[in-house]
Amino acid sequence: MRYQLAVACCCLPFAAWSQEGQVLVPDTQCTITLPVPMMVDPNATTDEQASSAPVTVRADSSQAIAGVSAKFQGDVKLRQGNRAINADNAEVLQLEQRVLANGDLVYQDPQVTITAEDLTADTDKYNATLSQAKYWLHGQQVHGDAKKLQITDDNNIVLQGGSFTTCPAEVPDWELKADKIIIDSNEEWGEIYSAQVRLFDTPVFYVPYMTVPVSDKRKTGFLFPSFSTSTKNGVDVKAPFYWNIAPNFDMTITPQVMSSRGVWLATEGRYLTEQHAGMVNLEYIGNDRLSSLTGSPDRYAYSWEHSSRLDNGWRLHADYATISDDNYFNDFDSAISASTDNQLSRVGEASYFQENWNLGIKVQDIKVLGDDQDPFQVMPQLSYQYRMPAFYQGLDFNFDTELTNFTHQDNSQLSAIRWHMEPTLTLPYQTPAGSLTTEMKLMQTFYQQDVPSNNSEPLYDDLDQFVSRTLPQFRVHGQANFERQLTFSGSPYRQTLEPQAQYLFIPHQDQSDIGVYDTAQLQDDYNGLFRDRRFSGLDRIADANQLTLGVATRFFDDNNQEKMRFALGQIFYLSDSEVSLPNESNQIQQSSSALAMELDMQAAEHWFLAGSLQLDTNAGTTNKSEVTLDYRPGNNKLVQFSHRYVPELAIDEETGEFIDINQFGFRTTWPIAKDTYFVGNYYYDGNLNRTVESYAGVQWESCCWAVRLTYDRHLNTNYSDSGFTTISQRDDYDTSWSLTFELKGLGSSGPLGVSDMLDEGLFNYRRPYYLKN
Repeated sequence: MRYQLAVACCCLPFAAWSQEGQVLVPDTQCTITLPVPMMVDPNATTDEQASSAPVTVRADSSQAIAGVSAKFQGDVKLRQGNRAINADNAEVLQLEQRVLANGDLVYQDPQVTITAEDLTADTDKYNATLSQAKYWLHGQQVHGDAKKLQITDDNNIVLQGGSFTTCPAEVPDWELKADKIIIDSNEEWGEIYSAQVRLFDTPVFYVPYMTVPVSDKRKTGFLFPSFSTSTKNGVDVKAPFYWNIAPNFDMTITPQVMSSRGVWLATEGRYLTEQHAGMVNLEYIGNDRLSSLTGSPDRYAYSWEHSSRLDNGWRLHADYATISDDNYFNDFDSAISASTDNQLSRVGEASYFQENWNLGIKVQDIKVLGDDQDPFQVMPQLSYQYRMPAFYQGLDFNFDTELTNFTHQDNSQLSAIRWHMEPTLTLPYQTPAGSLTTEMKLMQTFYQQDVPSNNSEPLYDDLDQFVSRTLPQFRVHGQANFERQLTFSGSPYRQTLEPQAQYLFIPHQDQSDIGVYDTAQLQDDYNGLFRDRRFSGLDRIADANQLTLGVATRFFDDNNQEKMRFALGQIFYLSDSEVSLPNESNQIQQSSSALAMELDMQAAEHWFLAGSLQLDTNAGTTNKSEVTLDYRPGNNKLVQFSHRYVPELAIDEETGEFIDINQFGFRTTWPIAKDTYFVGNYYYDGNLNRTVESYAGVQWESCCWAVRLTYDRHLNTNYSDSGFTTISQRDDYDTSWSLTFELKGLGSSGPLGVSDMLDEGLFNYRRPYYLKN
């Protein structure tokens, strides 16, 4: 069981400045009201022009010595360029180029509004000093007070004995008091010395030096630390450091000390240019004292993502990740991946695009966690595609080819070179009422296979070194579009009816002399019924003599918003399909495929229903089903019920038999009081009669701070004992409590919110239908 206390904070983006003198915060509708309306025009003059502008004064009465000084009493209004001063009394010392003011004093410029007891301003150097001041920054939810406030000639603000808060109330829920605060107006960042953070006027901790944002600009410095304790990791202290290397380069370095494990270091670097973008992550812990590895306890993870879009038509992409052991993601909160991910992809691609053709080169390696058998590596693959639309009598011509070299890290496994060519002639005919597409392909594939002499796999005995496979394909696909107007429950609707049919023919050819390098069976959902392939990849091209029939209907309201979609389809086999994968009984010796159905609808004003079903009409069994029901009456109000069933998806670790996935789910978020929300998830395995995950969280949020308490209990994933497709009967759970506290305006990686709580846990929230209320 883990108990965690985390302290976090965030900066707010620029808020909108209104004419009524209020700062509006869009997300929370909080307001900060100024003591007076805006008195200056921010666009009137620049600061340089304002310093040389004349001082104009209005007052009830005045006394003046020409060219020397002038005193003003009663409702005094002084203005110089884009700054203004209101006071009961003021004195302008022309020889000294100073202004003195006191009594109900208000100072304003485009950056700040200040009230104070008195003011001394230098009209030449354009600076000012105010005592017993209160300030409000324009455009940000920042205000505070100071014993002494200075406005420097470069428009920075220096507070002596001052405070800083983003709470709108006169008595803030939290504030930061410091001996000295320097707010840089250009960098929009604050330096704070000898700071004391107070909650409800109670000091909670002391920081000798810190920097905070007053806008969304980035700056080098430590982010707010987090502290936690757990029975698994012991005392846990994390102190992220943000390095703003350049406007388009930055890095976050996060040392994390865990008393039970050691020191875990995580770094994340980002870069962005006009043509390139990428991210590098590196995580490492030396001598993990809780490591279950039999080898080295040094554990690490590394990833690199990169993309380039060059002006001459080239596109580059790289995605590489590696970890020290299969259970790394289960033990650490890694930014690279999550505990539910069971594979790492390593891909490098370079592509060149022109108007009618493109070519590419790719290398790929996939690491499967907890699996004894890794997939084949693509080292490399060369591809070329050519397109010539309407080249003769409305015919389209396409030519695709690829040359792939398959290798394996295990020297006892196969290796092969595959060359595939696929010229295609297509005759499309499309009108608003429907479409008819006739297509002919010729698929020619050559293999050169190398079977190691030390391999004892009996499946490899039938493989040939050289294989040539030639298969033609003929496909006709047609669709019609009908629509009508109707009335339901007194409301007008437009209904469409979209029947479609496809005939597909591919002759049979024995392919048992070809190894399986990148091929697997595809799912038969509704859209999949109209594919021309039963397998992914090219190592198996299934013979086909089949007719696919499907129909979809949709309902639109009078605003042309789709309210319901229902689709139903099935494949009818005119002859058996004999091609299959090795050791799998996926030949087709039946009259029809599973009946595939899909439904998406807004059932009522706030109710949304989505479901899919694949029904084996020959055996009378269900191949797969999934259904979700949402009730969403407003923002941050949700109740969702779900059920998922997949037969024989995994293997029982004890019996070795296939078992079904029969899972029930419940998810909700709901306001339980003002500014207080509850989020809960619960998932139950009906086949093994056990809970998969329980999650509950309560969050209270105001304009300037938030607190969240969460509870999570879920089944642990462990790849050391078995493969990913094996399910253990033992109840091995991880239970944790987490308390997160956020002060808005003190700079962190991101604010708390109800929406991100919905993404917590093993299962993310998915809306069953995209329509809004």
